Amino acid sequence: MTYSGKVRVGGPADVHELRDLIISKVAVGPMDNNAYLLRCRETGEQLLIDAANDADTLLTLIGGDGVRTVVTTHRHPDHWQALSEVVAATGALTCAGREDLEGIPVATDVPVDDGDLIRVGRAGLTVRHLRGHTPGSIALVYDDPDGSPHVFTGDCLFPGGVGNTRSDPAAFAQLIDDVETRLFARLPDETWVYPGHGDDTSLGAERPHLPEWRARGW
Repeated sequence: MTYSGKVRVGGPADVHELRDLIISKVAVGPMDNNAYLLRCRETGEQLLIDAANDADTLLTLIGGDGVRTVVTTHRHPDHWQALSEVVAATGALTCAGREDLEGIPVATDVPVDDGDLIRVGRAGLTVRHLRGHTPGSIALVYDDPDGSPHVFTGDCLFPGGVGNTRSDPAAFAQLIDDVETRLFARLPDETWVYPGHGDDTSLGAERPHLPEWRARGW
C-alpha cells in the first residue's frame, strides 16, 4: 500500500519503504504523539525516534530483532513516557540533544550536537539543532541516496508552522531562524517531513508560508 503518513492511536503502523531504509510510523498516547521506527534493509539494525508513550505498542513494533538506538527529539514529557520501559526491555542506547539532557529522566548515553551523525545500520541521520521549542530540540535528516531527503522534526516543524514557543518572541525568532537556515536553506522542496504529532508534510508545501509565519509570530 502507498504510504500516507496518516495514523491514529490504536491503529496500525503506516510503513514508508525506501531503497535502503524502512520507516514505520505509529501514533501513541493521549497527545497523539508520533513514533518512528527506522530499519536498515541491509543489516536489519533498528532505531526508534521518540519512545513517546504506550511501551507495549512500541515493543510490538520493534519486534524480536530489538532496537539499537532510541533518539529523543526533545525533553517535553509527552516524548519520553515509554523511554524507560523500552530501554529496559531492549538495552538500547539513548541519544538526545545536549542542551535537553537535564529534562529527560532516563540517562542519555550519547549527547548530540548540530551536524553529528547517528547511524542505523548502513544509513546515517544528520542531527540538526533547532533551538526555541526547547533549548536542545533536534531534527534528524536522512539523505536518501535513491531519492529525496527525509527529515524527522519532532515538535519544531509541522504542517502550517513551527512548534510552540509559548508566546515568547525571542524563542520564536530563534526557532524560525534555525528552521529556515538549518532545514529550508539546506534541503530541497521534495524533502519529506515527519513531525512529532499529526500528518506529514514536505518542505515545498510549507516554504511559501515562511513570511506569513514570521509576520504572525507563531
